[in-house]
Amino acid sequence: MSLAAGDLRHRVLIQQQVTTRDGDGVQTTSWVDVDTVWASVEPLSARDFIQSGQTQAAVTARITIRYRAGMLPSMRLVHRGQTYNIAGLLPDKASGLEYITIPVSAGVNDGR
Repeated sequence: MSLAAGDLRHRVLIQQQVTTRDGDGVQTTSWVDVDTVWASVEPLSARDFIQSGQTQAAVTARITIRYRAGMLPSMRLVHRGQTYNIAGLLPDKASGLEYITIPVSAGVNDGR
């Protein structure tokens, strides 16, 4: 499967959780923006849920982006103000270097 540029029509923000320590030694955890990328965002249908064996609360959409080194399941994605938790990173079957399909859940735990 080839990924056409026209398929990537949504802007998605990639965020990573960062823990910092202030002068008093108090740790603060926050999300920082890593990058904004073009993506395909597809809500999953009921049929997709049944075929995958997942529940609607577990995986609600599939986001596909061009391959990006450094993507981690601990990151999260934001699209149109909705935060998505990453359930896994699935590289393309041909080379593993063209695109990444990311099953995501929305609103389950706000990415934490």
